[in-house]
Amino acid sequence: MKHIYQAGTDSNAPVLVLFHGTGGTERDLLPLAGMISPGSSVLSVRGNVLENGMPRFFRRLAEGIFDEEDLIFRTKELHEFLDQAAAEYAFDRDNLVAIGYSNGANIAGSLLFHYPGALKGAALHHPMVPRRGALLPDLTGLPVFIGAGKNDPICSPQETEELSGLLEQAGASVTVHWESFGHQLTSSEVNAAAEWFKQAF
Repeated sequence: MKHIYQAGTDSNAPVLVLFHGTGGTERDLLPLAGMISPGSSVLSVRGNVLENGMPRFFRRLAEGIFDEEDLIFRTKELHEFLDQAAAEYAFDRDNLVAIGYSNGANIAGSLLFHYPGALKGAALHHPMVPRRGALLPDLTGLPVFIGAGKNDPICSPQETEELSGLLEQAGASVTVHWESFGHQLTSSEVNAAAEWFKQAF
């Protein structure tokens, strides 16, 4: 998978794994990493799927309707890539925190839904429920930040509450931060994620 790896100054800090939104690239969220955990190493990944020339992490059938088979396949592909990257760059595979926006938040959420121990925590900006009816692994104590918009046209407040509830039922420690800027990722939301990160890690 196309990616950027930047070694950090603090080897004990979690490695931040960045997942862009639809049409983004592996460079999009690099400034966020610096705001959330300046000392962390960063692995920023580009989605392997193209939709009308725009990179994504998995296919969808329509707006808000995921291609579930492709989601499962791409989540497995990504999980294996993280194993390979940990070996290649000699970072601690058990010390990864995902930061994802929109489609990137959905693939990060899918990692949590499908693979126990895949992540140590996750900041999900405007995510949806990746899969319904799935049995989640034990996520006891795993910190998750959800940034959401009360007026998000793509990801409704009900969707946010459903995702939060599913993660909490699996034992995750979920923090939901609400904004009123639609599907936008704002600096105040990123600041809230940085505050959450300081407390969680």
